[in-house]
Amino acid sequence: MRILVMGGTWFLGKAVVDDALRRGWQVTAFTRGRSGAPAPGAESVRGDRLVAQDLARLAELGPWDAVVDTSASGLAPRDVLAGAQALKEEARQYVYVSTVSVYRGWPNEPLTEESEVLDGPPDADAGYGAMPAGWTGPDLHYGRQKAGTERAVVAAFGHARTAIVRPGVILGPGEYVGRLPWWLNRAAHGGRILAPGSPAKVIQPVDVRDVARFALDQAAAPAGGTYNVTAPVGRDTMGDLLTACLDITGASGRLAWAPDELLLGHGVRQWTELPLWRTHPGVWQIDATRAYAAGLVCRPLAETVTDTWQWLRSGGLPVDHPRWAQHGIDPAKEAKVLASLG
Repeated sequence: MRILVMGGTWFLGKAVVDDALRRGWQVTAFTRGRSGAPAPGAESVRGDRLVAQDLARLAELGPWDAVVDTSASGLAPRDVLAGAQALKEEARQYVYVSTVSVYRGWPNEPLTEESEVLDGPPDADAGYGAMPAGWTGPDLHYGRQKAGTERAVVAAFGHARTAIVRPGVILGPGEYVGRLPWWLNRAAHGGRILAPGSPAKVIQPVDVRDVARFALDQAAAPAGGTYNVTAPVGRDTMGDLLTACLDITGASGRLAWAPDELLLGHGVRQWTELPLWRTHPGVWQIDATRAYAAGLVCRPLAETVTDTWQWLRSGGLPVDHPRWAQHGIDPAKEAKVLASLG
């Protein structure tokens, strides 16, 4: 197999390159070079996918058996369309890593691949789907943009040659968002730890290496398809996650579970101040049966926690990203909420 990875130097893209090299595949990594070089053994091509000349130069290096696109976050549908059109004669298959945010019902409803996908044309610009000033409802801009990028790939490659991978929350070594690293560092600090909601609350994060492996399996598959990629519903809980963080860090911290209503009353921001905490009923109800049937295997959550802590302890640093700073509750605010628990 000879594959082209759009991205390839951080988090999911790096995991894809590493796994492909272990399989003995030939790998071309197309990157801007802002977050290091791809793993030794991969062919590195420097360029910007927003520059037509760079895409044309990249296409001249084909053909490939498949493109695995891990770097379209933040791109408008029309930008993804231009890239896919430039490569459609140079690859048999296109594996596009999208998100469950494309569903109209997320995070309020349980989801399958048959759930309604948001509007978003394949040639939309970055402003398409933006909420009007003063809008107080859900912000669907990101979901509409990602839905449009999915349609852009299909417009260029067709359904039979397109595999769409829709992960939920991705954790693991190299994480740049900062969700699991924040919990690990908070556990290591010890003391009384504000824990959100209930320890029995189901969660479905998936390990970055498992997403990478599944994406590569789809690159080698004879036809395309659409897949939700999450851990099984009901396998893991918030209690499992936080207990694993305490166990692996060896800290003497004590979890103090605060009901959702109390946290909301204190103005604790969902999803960020206490990472992975969200009260919406569908956020962790994503059916991935189709992906399991196609070979998805999700490693134990404790393994993800352990390996992420080892990465942090070994001096691992994420790619600098503004989302990292958004995660974590201020210690003074945490202390105030803890005091209200008694």
